[in-house]
Amino acid sequence: MAKKYCIGLDYGSDSVRSVIIDAQTGEQIGTSVFEYPRWKAGKYCDPARNQYRQHPLDYIEGMEAAIKDALAQCPAGTAAQVAGIAFDTTGSTPVFTDEQGTPLALLPEFAENPNAMFVLWKDHTAVQEAAEINELARKWAIDYTAYEGGIYSSEWVWAKALHVLRQDSAVRARAYSWVEHCDWLPALITGNTRPETLFRSRCAAGHKAMWHPKWDGLPSEEFLTTLDPLLKGFRSRLFQDTFTSDFKAGYLTEEWAARLGLSTSVAVAVGAFDCHMGAVGAEVTPNILVRVIGTSTCDILVADHQQIGDKLVRGICGQVDGSVIPGLMGLEAGQSAFGDVYAWFRNVLAWPVVNILGQSLKTDTATRKKLVDEVLDKMIPALTAEAEKLSAEDTGLVATDWMNGRRTPDANQLLTGTITGLNLGSSAPALFRALVEATAFGSKAIVDRFASEGVRIDGIIGIGGISKKSPFVMQVMADVLNMPIKVARSEQACAFGASMFAATAAGIYPRVEEAQKAMGQGFEAAFYPNPEQAKKYQALYQKYTSIGAFTERL
Repeated sequence: MAKKYCIGLDYGSDSVRSVIIDAQTGEQIGTSVFEYPRWKAGKYCDPARNQYRQHPLDYIEGMEAAIKDALAQCPAGTAAQVAGIAFDTTGSTPVFTDEQGTPLALLPEFAENPNAMFVLWKDHTAVQEAAEINELARKWAIDYTAYEGGIYSSEWVWAKALHVLRQDSAVRARAYSWVEHCDWLPALITGNTRPETLFRSRCAAGHKAMWHPKWDGLPSEEFLTTLDPLLKGFRSRLFQDTFTSDFKAGYLTEEWAARLGLSTSVAVAVGAFDCHMGAVGAEVTPNILVRVIGTSTCDILVADHQQIGDKLVRGICGQVDGSVIPGLMGLEAGQSAFGDVYAWFRNVLAWPVVNILGQSLKTDTATRKKLVDEVLDKMIPALTAEAEKLSAEDTGLVATDWMNGRRTPDANQLLTGTITGLNLGSSAPALFRALVEATAFGSKAIVDRFASEGVRIDGIIGIGGISKKSPFVMQVMADVLNMPIKVARSEQACAFGASMFAATAAGIYPRVEEAQKAMGQGFEAAFYPNPEQAKKYQALYQKYTSIGAFTERL
C-alpha cells in the first residue's frame, strides 16, 4: 500500500506546532515549532488591562515555517504523499473581517491596530459585555446560554465582538463580519474566505457563539440588537450551518500548495479548538475526562446521547453534539489559569533578580544576562524539589486558583486569587505547594460539578506540557481527585488529533474513531492516588471551597 501522510497543526497561545504523521501507523516523521514573533515581542498586548491580541501574520508565517521545516525532516517524496491537513487553534479567538473575509489587520490602514487583530482566548476586556449578555439571556423567551453552561463568558466571541465595536469607531465602520481563528485558516488555504460561505466549526459555534439547532442557529437578530444596536446585521452575514471536523472544507489552492510545498490534492478538514482535537489525539472514549494542562486547562468529556438526554449541565463551557467526536456529545470545562499561576509566582519572586541583579554594574552585560536566565530557568524546579518535601498539612496555607478569574464551574472573570494562612514562617516552597494544591482543588471543583450534574467520569487522561514535565503537580492532582491519571505518550496530542481528523477528511478512514485506533500512541505514565494524602486533601478542599465562597462574596 502506498504511504499516505497527514499534517496536523496546533495553534497555541505562544506558538504553532506541526506534525507530519504516517496515516497508516501513526508514526511521527516530522515536527516543528514556530514561536509567533510579534507575540513574543509583547506587541499589541496590555496585561494590566487583560488585553491579549495576536496579528494574523504571526499565524500565516507560522504555518509556512512549521510545515516547511517539518517536511524538511522527512524522506524525499513525502510532500507528494500528503493527503490531508487539519488545524486546531485556541478559542474563542475571533477577528473582524471585511466583505471578502480578510482579517482587518491585514489591511494597510489597520496593520497596527490591536482591535483589528485576533482577540486571544484569554483576553478579558469584555467582562461588562458578557455580564450584559447574561442579564438579557435570563429575561429572554429563549435562553441562548442554555447549552453553554448557563453563563456566557468574556472569553467568548459575542462579548469580545461587542466590546471591540464599542471601543473602536474605525473598526466598527469597516467590520463586515467576524471569523474564529480555527475557521479562518482552512478558509484561507482553500480559497473560500467569504463570511457567508466559509465552513464554520461546530465546535467553535456551539461552545462559544450560542449556536444551536434548537433555535435555528445563532441567537436571533432581535436578541442581538436588543443587546446593542451595534450588532445589527451581523447575524445575516454569518452562518446557519456548522460542520464537524471530519468534513472536508476543500482542497489546497494552487497558491497555497506552492507556498507550502504540497499538492492541490491535499484535503483540508474543518477546524476545531485545540483541546477538543487534543482529546481525540489522546484517544478519548466516552466518560473519560481529558485534561489539557498548560498555562490554563481545558477539560473535555464525551458522552453518548442516551446518557445526556435532555440534561443541561450547569456552569460548564458548553455541551455540543459532535464538537469532539461526531455522533457523541462533547462537554467542555476548564481553568482560566493553571501553569500561569506558577509563572505568576515565579515572576513575583524574580523581581529583584531581573531588576536588581539584571542591572548590576558589578559584572558585564553578558554575564548578568546568563545569571538572570539561569535563576529563572531553575526557579520552578528548585521550588518543586523543596515543596515535595512538605506534606499536605505542613504549610498551613490554602489558596484559590483564580488569578485569571474562573472559567469553570460558573464562569466569573472578575474573581481574583486568595492565599490564606500566611505567617512569618511561610516560605517560598510552602507558598508554591499551596498554589499547586490550589490548581488541583480547582480541578476537583470541575470533576465534582460533572458528578453533581449526573455525568459519570470513569477515568482521566492528562496531555499538555505540565502533564509531562511535572510529576509533582500530577501526583498532587491524583491525590486531590482521588483518581488515577494517565498521561498520553504523544508530545503533541493536539496536533496529533488534528492529523487524525485530516486522515478522516481525506477519506483514509471513514470515522475518526478508526483513525484513533490506527494512529494512536497510547500512554507513557500513570499517577495513582495515595489514600493517606487523599484523605488529608479532602479536609483541605473544604477549606478551599469556604475561602472561595468568601472571596466571591467580596
